[in-house]
Amino acid sequence: MREGLKALDYIEGKNIIIEFRWAEGKYERLPELVADLIRLNVDLLVTHGTPGTQVAKRVATNIPIVMAISGDAVATGIVSNLGRPDGNVTGSTFFLPELNTKRLELLKEVLPHVTHVGVLSNPANPVSTPIVSSMTAAAMALKLEVEVFKVHGPNDFLGAFEAVAKSRVHAVAVTEDGEFAASFKTIAALAAGKKLPSIGSKEYAEAGGLIGYGVNILTLYRRAAYFIDKILKGSKPADLPIEQPTRFDFLINLKTVKALGLTVPPSLLSRADELIE
Repeated sequence: MREGLKALDYIEGKNIIIEFRWAEGKYERLPELVADLIRLNVDLLVTHGTPGTQVAKRVATNIPIVMAISGDAVATGIVSNLGRPDGNVTGSTFFLPELNTKRLELLKEVLPHVTHVGVLSNPANPVSTPIVSSMTAAAMALKLEVEVFKVHGPNDFLGAFEAVAKSRVHAVAVTEDGEFAASFKTIAALAAGKKLPSIGSKEYAEAGGLIGYGVNILTLYRRAAYFIDKILKGSKPADLPIEQPTRFDFLINLKTVKALGLTVPPSLLSRADELIE
């Protein structure tokens, strides 16, 4: 985001000040953090993820809000219209249910023998319900059994993978959540320790997961600078259509392929946007 702002001639400390707050995975702290920023008389708020965006919209009713990234803003009730967003929210969103469904398809293509998939999901995140529903429906057509393992944060990861191992799943799918993203290396290591293939976002594969498929989050953060610039120059959020990414990256981590003793069809290797070696 800072790079995007710099390209638009915003220099931090000179003509723009950025105040940063992080809930450290404790979603109950979000209202307090938003209120803290409001007291600083900020000109706008930038949010990451659905929980933060929902709280910002509820608490900061008179301050423009830019979603750097959010899962399905319509399905989660943040806005009712992407083309002309109502209220004080704009930015970028993407359809997480469809994205996670696509991951199941890729997992089945890469590993045709897989029939039982464990899904890591944070029930405290509003996007978890539509994601799980979509994945469950898609699994039937793919002849997969989906089993959901609820994980709220880092303290739950070890126990979740013990439960995964007991359920004898063949692979693990990691859904979207801020707490998961902050711990991708830990999750990937736990999956590898149980000899389980795993799939998640692009960044998850970069952290050691077998397969990654998703949007480039850094690109979305750079794009947030566009919305920030427009609002600081007088535009209202309702005048700035919410955008959706059109590019999705498919990654295969060859180091993890080797460590798990797997064989990936050459046709899929050629389709991957990136092979991590």
